[in-house]
Amino acid sequence: MFQLLLFVAGVVGIGWLIGATNPPGEWYAGLAKPGFVPPNWAFPIAWTILYILIAVAGWRTFRREPRGKPMRAWAAQMALNFAWSPVMFTMHQIGAALVILIALFVAIVAYISLELSRDRLAAALFAPYAAWVAFAGVLNAAIWRLN
Repeated sequence: MFQLLLFVAGVVGIGWLIGATNPPGEWYAGLAKPGFVPPNWAFPIAWTILYILIAVAGWRTFRREPRGKPMRAWAAQMALNFAWSPVMFTMHQIGAALVILIALFVAIVAYISLELSRDRLAAALFAPYAAWVAFAGVLNAAIWRLN
């Protein structure tokens, strides 16, 4: 149980830290956005829930096989996830952020594929994450196109 708490605290804590140190700010507020962009308050709620699901899936994988392919895929998607906000909001690189989201989606699908036969629950915990990142990719692409 202690390991699970560490996973949740680590993933959620780092996610919040990256969000706090790389806020969207005035630059993002000034960008042209498509009509389907969610309200700003929805993002921290959605990401907190997703980070908890990601942490639980990672913990389940780590308990079973800490150095296996699924855990490496989990770590890769975390690195890509945590890279997106600094690239988008601090460096203002909309196109590079889109490339990160595409790579992130691929890593998420790889994790799901690797875990599907090993731990169906861990794979299922990533389904909402995959959907959100796919939506984020469409949103990122639309913002890139509009600006």
